[in-house]
Amino acid sequence: MLKDAKIYIAGHRGMVGSAIVRNLREKGYVNLITRTHAELDLLDQAAVFAFLREVKPEYIFIAAAKVGGIHANNVYRGQFVYENLTMQNNLLHGAYLAGVERLCFLGSSCIYPRDCAQPIKEEYLLTGPLEQTNEPYAIAKIAGIKMCESYNRQYHTRYVSAMPTNLYGPNDNYDLKTSHVLPALIRKVHLAKLGMAGDIAAIVRDEKTYGVIPDEILHKLGCERDDQQNIEASDNYKAELQLSVWGTGTPMREFLYVDDMADACVFMMENDIDEGFFNIGTGTDVTIRQLVAAIMEVVGFKGEIVFDATKPDGTPRKLLDVSLMAQRGWRAKTPSLERGIALAYDSFQRAVIQ
Repeated sequence: MLKDAKIYIAGHRGMVGSAIVRNLREKGYVNLITRTHAELDLLDQAAVFAFLREVKPEYIFIAAAKVGGIHANNVYRGQFVYENLTMQNNLLHGAYLAGVERLCFLGSSCIYPRDCAQPIKEEYLLTGPLEQTNEPYAIAKIAGIKMCESYNRQYHTRYVSAMPTNLYGPNDNYDLKTSHVLPALIRKVHLAKLGMAGDIAAIVRDEKTYGVIPDEILHKLGCERDDQQNIEASDNYKAELQLSVWGTGTPMREFLYVDDMADACVFMMENDIDEGFFNIGTGTDVTIRQLVAAIMEVVGFKGEIVFDATKPDGTPRKLLDVSLMAQRGWRAKTPSLERGIALAYDSFQRAVIQ
């Protein structure tokens, strides 16, 4: 890509989109195009088509998506399939109509069958049933991959798809109702630390920044709400030393720092990888129990972990085979999961409203 190439990043305020913007700027790209939701509703087909015809970007990164953890995916199933299909259809077809030849579509490793052989190769797509808790989201992403493939074949576009493993990092979603496992755990462990320290003011600031703290968690922090719904210490203040985590702790997950994901996407555009879909990850995984222990170490919380086996585990294991990207010369740069968690936690703390 030329440094003055016109590049549109859809979803630039999200975790992935903002990381792509950071990566492009660090590499000297100067002609970046972004639009907020207020400026451009990606669910509005006419508006998206008109925008792309007018701007005519040379490259597009589709990082806009409706995302969430197990709870959000399972509860808002219709919303997840409709909004993701609509946004990606508008952007992909709009790009074709506007003459955009180069595009990177961001998917997810949940596209693969629930009981895949491990590590998961790209060729395993559509070889078995999906995990039911996130099936609508997965189907939308599979449709996006196939749309890119089909447009390349019929219209001779050069659309590529990137399938990342579980992502985390700056600008992540820490709302406990909708967040993924790693950011949710960072916030829960952080709150547990504040509760043990009796820092009610910091707990209030956390809620102001990252969303409502469920009453169940507040009680464990030794807090309650007054008549005006303000957080205060309970009459008999006592924070629990236990941290409750969904599931058994045995599922294995792979995690990728989001700046590595962004680097992979830009790498594909810079190195003319312009068809097919590629797994993006580290090639290593940990159990949820190990993940919790790593987060507790970074945050500095010394309490006990209690796993709630009545809550769903999700897919038993999900480790990506990343050999195709390695063969093309790309590997993740963040040295360890612990280092990535430390970077994410630092960003989490700096964003808290004072």
